[in-house]
Amino acid sequence: MAGDPGPQRCRVRVWFGDHVVADYSAEAELAERYAQAMSRRFAGLKVTSDPIPVTDPDQYRSLPGERLWEVAPK
Repeated sequence: MAGDPGPQRCRVRVWFGDHVVADYSAEAELAERYAQAMSRRFAGLKVTSDPIPVTDPDQYRSLPGERLWEVAPK
């Protein structure tokens, strides 16, 4: 369809107080899964997921590979 903006994208951020420690974007369903994974991994930190305006879909970094979401830091 002409003018179709494509799937909704969301920006997911992990916060340490007022500081963003992770900032990525993805299609809404994948972004929600990432947000849930980060909430489990960093239980004490705030995780936000916000829709990205259709006019700026490529402004944000894409998510890292899903296999890395559960990798524990050394």
